[in-house]
Amino acid sequence: MIRIRKLAAIAIGIHLAVGALFYRAHAQAPDPFFSEIDEIMAELSEITGLKQLKKVEYARIGKADVKQFLEDRVKEAVKPEEIRAEELMLRKFGFVPADFDLKGAMIELLSEQAAAFYDYRKKKLFMVDSASGLLQHSVLVHELAHALADQHFNLKRYVDRVANEDDASFARLAVMEGQATWLMSEYLTRRTGQSLKDSPVLLKLMSSATEVMSGQYPVFDRAPLYLRETLLFPYAQGLLFQHAVIEKLDKAGFAEVFRRPPVSTQQILHPEKYFENAKPVRPPLPELENSRAWRKFTEGDLGELEHAILLKQYAPEESEGLAASWRGGYYRMLEHKADKRMALVYASEWAGEDAAKKFFELYQKVLRGKWKTFEVMSETEHAVAGRGDDGYFLLSRDGTRVSSLEGLDAPARPKTSVNALN
Repeated sequence: MIRIRKLAAIAIGIHLAVGALFYRAHAQAPDPFFSEIDEIMAELSEITGLKQLKKVEYARIGKADVKQFLEDRVKEAVKPEEIRAEELMLRKFGFVPADFDLKGAMIELLSEQAAAFYDYRKKKLFMVDSASGLLQHSVLVHELAHALADQHFNLKRYVDRVANEDDASFARLAVMEGQATWLMSEYLTRRTGQSLKDSPVLLKLMSSATEVMSGQYPVFDRAPLYLRETLLFPYAQGLLFQHAVIEKLDKAGFAEVFRRPPVSTQQILHPEKYFENAKPVRPPLPELENSRAWRKFTEGDLGELEHAILLKQYAPEESEGLAASWRGGYYRMLEHKADKRMALVYASEWAGEDAAKKFFELYQKVLRGKWKTFEVMSETEHAVAGRGDDGYFLLSRDGTRVSSLEGLDAPARPKTSVNALN
């Protein structure tokens, strides 16, 4: 299953996604701007304990060429059916509007924000011509941090090893972007004679700075909450995660996050769970009564981050802190063999019954919020059944598990949860 993570490998701050061809990229004449590379790499090596193993190749690219590059890169890396599956999942959960164009939105977002690239396939750094001098210097440090990590840990291999594991792959992106952001912030902080290690105030300022996007980027401002939150997460939360690892392991923490990667966005959000090696569970999915009429279309994890976004989008005032009680989430989208209707089969596991009860209540708000039609046909303490925009639904709670069937062609009755359609 390809989730937004694969587009994120192209789209998240586009540092990690540069492919084989850069239109009119030029590096023939000496460029004074890049004269600082050796000095910056030497300091990054001192901070991390990771030696520079080779010279970093570099070039420039024109701003006008970025959008065309992104369009070609997405075409090369992601199949149309994979983008369609991702769009349908986002629409089905209510993360984006029913007519949302995921590919177009991501290309617009990246074209608007692109300032630099590190191509971990070609082992080459590219700087966008239009970036301002101060921004260029900051992102140069960031990209060189990627280059240093790549020389030691092979970023392409690091990403590809969990290409089909949604939440784990996004956690690894947070490692890469978080470490580069921490090193950029530490490098700049050292210019003032200070260090992030000794200043919680500066750390907070740096992590907040990654979120100050409003008003600067109109395309970003118009994007759905899901895209805004998932684009910022690897930088802001990744920085804080890396800092927590450094506090515990000092310089060894820079290598540890690559040698023993986090397995979930929950571990990024709560570093103590990384140190405890706390892993998500995969709850069994609810059973369909007429399962033979459906075929599996796509499936994947839904991590703590996505549950937090869902609650923030549809129940912001009542849901504060609830996502931290998440223990696992999984979904499957099914296509009806006869009429091609799409159904969503989803389950989540929670730390205790109180958290599960609360999520059961709030998920009803999610259903009401994402649909124009929400007709309740039966309701008990543990189950709510009815009809929504795309068919019949059944939401139920069994102990610490909350399950939902949505988009069915006939009313459903509560059943014992099993992992159907394996």
